[in-house]
Amino acid sequence: MFGYYLDLALHSFRRSIVLTVLMVLAIGLGIGASMTTLTLFHVLSGDPIPQRSAQLFYVQLDAEGKGDYTPGAEPNIQLTRFDAEALLREKRATHQAVMSGGFAPLQTGDGSPVALDGTFPQLRYTSADFFPMFDVPLRYGRPWSEADDQARARVTVISSELNQAMFSGADSTGRTLRVAGHDLRIVGVLAPWRPTPRFYDLNLRDAYAGSETAYLPYSTSRDLKLARSGTMDCWADSKGDATALDAPCAWLQYWVELDNPGAVRAYREYLDAYSDHQHAAGRFERPVNTRLRSVMEWLDFNKVVPSDVRLQLWLAFGFLLVCLVNAVGLLLAKCLRRAAEIGVRRALGAARRDIFAQFVVEAGVVGLAGGALGLLLALGGLWVVRQNPASYAQLAHLDAAMLLATFALALIASLLAGLLPAWRACGVTPALQLKSQ
Repeated sequence: MFGYYLDLALHSFRRSIVLTVLMVLAIGLGIGASMTTLTLFHVLSGDPIPQRSAQLFYVQLDAEGKGDYTPGAEPNIQLTRFDAEALLREKRATHQAVMSGGFAPLQTGDGSPVALDGTFPQLRYTSADFFPMFDVPLRYGRPWSEADDQARARVTVISSELNQAMFSGADSTGRTLRVAGHDLRIVGVLAPWRPTPRFYDLNLRDAYAGSETAYLPYSTSRDLKLARSGTMDCWADSKGDATALDAPCAWLQYWVELDNPGAVRAYREYLDAYSDHQHAAGRFERPVNTRLRSVMEWLDFNKVVPSDVRLQLWLAFGFLLVCLVNAVGLLLAKCLRRAAEIGVRRALGAARRDIFAQFVVEAGVVGLAGGALGLLLALGGLWVVRQNPASYAQLAHLDAAMLLATFALALIASLLAGLLPAWRACGVTPALQLKSQ
C-alpha cells in the first residue's frame, strides 16, 4: 500500500506544483536555519574527551582569607602553588596533573625566531600525567617522565604546527627549541590535537582557541621563571612574587583521574581531610569547602557555550515553528481543493485510515524534499558562519550525526505538519461530495 500512496502523492504534486514548491520551501528554510545553529551548538557543547570525561575531575579548594567570606559560596576556581604541589606529591589519584598557561618567545637552536602565521606562541606548563590523562596523541617521540618533572629537566613536547614550521614536519625529537633564551630538548611531537572546547584550562580568554604551541614541565617553568598567562586571584600581600610557593594567590589548575565512584568518594574525603589539616595549621581560614567536578560538570558550571549561540538556537527553532505553521496552512489548502477526490475514494470503499495514511505519506515526501533543500541551506549557512572571525567559527562543520539529524528533523516536522490536514481529509463526507458533483 505504501507504493500506492507514494504514487498518489507524486500525482498530487504534479497537479499542484506551486503549492508543492511552497511547502518544500517553507520546510527547507526552517530546517536550514535550525540545523545551522543546531550543528554549531552540537560542536560547541559536545564532550571534548568522551572516552574519559566521566573519570576526569577538576579540583577546587577554599584557601582564601576570611574577608568577604560567604558560607557555602563557590571556592576559588584555581589552586595556590603550595596546595597544587602538595596534592601532586601525595598522588592520591590514578593520575594527577598541575598546569598553567604561559607565553615566551621561541627560537630554533641557532637563534632564529619561529614564525607561526603571526600568532604569539602559547605554552602549557604541566606535569607528566597530562599526556596519558587527556589521551594526547603523539606523532613522534614520547612525553617526558615523572623523573623529568622531579629533575626539572630542560625538555619539551611541541605541537604538530610548530614542528611543521620549524622542521617541515620531520621527526624533530632530540633537536633543540629555545624558550625565552633557554635551550630545551624536544622529546616528543604531538599529532594534530584540538579538544573542543579546551576543557583543561577555561581561565584563558577563549575556550575554543587552538591548543598550545609547546608543552614543558611545570617544575622547569618555575625553575626558569617563565611568564605565565591566565587569571590570578590574590587575597593578601604576595611580597612581590605572586607565583612564589607561599604566595596567597590562586593561579594553577589541577585535574585528577579517578576510575570508579568509590575512588571519587575516597578522593572527596581526602580533599576534606587535607583542608581540615591546612585549617588546623593556620593556612586555611575558612571552613572546609571543596569541589570535585567531572569534565561535563565543569563545562556546564562555566557556561562555556557562548550565549549568542544559545540565543540563535532558540530563534532558529522559533523560525522553524513559523515555517511549520505555514506548511500546515498550505497542506490544508491543498486538502480542501481535493475534497471531491477524497469523497470518490471514500465512496469506492477507502476507509478513513486509508485516507489518513495517504496524506501522511504525502507529508513525509514533502518533508524529505524539504530536508534535502534544508541540508543545502545548512551547508551554506555553516560556510557563512566559518567566515566569522570568532575562533569557534572554524569548527562549524556538518558531521554524520547532524546529517542524519537533518533528515530526521525534516521528516518529523513534516509529519507533524501533516497530521491536521490528514485528519481533516479523513473526515470528508463522501455523500456531500458526490451530491455536489
